[in-house]
Amino acid sequence: MAEERTRLTVALEQIDVAVGATGDNLDTAVARVRAACRAGADLVVLPELAISGYVVDAELAHAVAEPVDGPSAAALNAVAREFGALVAYGFCERDGDDLFNTVVVVDGSGPILHYRKLHLFDLEKPVYTPGNLGLPVVDTAVGRIGVCICYDLRFVEVLRSLSLRGADLVLAPAAWVAGFDRKVPATGGTRHVDSVLAQANLDQIAVVAVSQVAGAARGGPATLGGSVACDAYGEVLVGPLSRTAADSALVEVDLEAVRAARVRGERIRPREDRRTDVYSLNYGGDVW
Repeated sequence: MAEERTRLTVALEQIDVAVGATGDNLDTAVARVRAACRAGADLVVLPELAISGYVVDAELAHAVAEPVDGPSAAALNAVAREFGALVAYGFCERDGDDLFNTVVVVDGSGPILHYRKLHLFDLEKPVYTPGNLGLPVVDTAVGRIGVCICYDLRFVEVLRSLSLRGADLVLAPAAWVAGFDRKVPATGGTRHVDSVLAQANLDQIAVVAVSQVAGAARGGPATLGGSVACDAYGEVLVGPLSRTAADSALVEVDLEAVRAARVRGERIRPREDRRTDVYSLNYGGDVW
């Protein structure tokens, strides 16, 4: 592995995708990733189900699904290899008879992180199989990265687990919709963003959450956009992006600052201050 960079430039590529139009969506993704890399991105993050669109019709999902090493991986890995970058993207994965809501991170050599959504939301439940790969964390040239997807962010154990297992940065591709919160503001950040910022601060971890947008006009639900990146204090680095249209942004993440945020003062050390004699978090048989 190449020497790790202490600062990295992340591209948030909030795209408006059409449900089932995998060819067009992949072309859009490749073009946006290529443009972001030319602008200096070390890591490009696309939304949940960016290639398939937010498909919740079982018959259509089976028709557009692809294996983890399918055409999307080939195309996006080629761009990652060309620019020496990492690319995270969501798609509808087929594995035997099962479909998964999946995110893969590629670095030019192939997939280096493969995640299947653990917490299925609403209409996803009859279509997709719940994730069975846990919450992987991987060391990369741009820090130690974890991934979750959209609704996963509403379960505090997810970011806490990734954080305690050493992730510096969590990528959270999403297709944010209404349905969890009582109300959704018409402009600015949604309650999804509130959740991200609070947990990033409490878990001392940087988060990049990139949502689809305006899906109701493209055969899917009304996805809310409003993508955001924050530091390990829960301070917004960029965003929220547009709530109604495709949008993008570049942001610098300082890994040294992320790690330094784990100590808030001489006697304020949140990880050391956890009362593991009273409670613990269990992941894969390991206990924190």
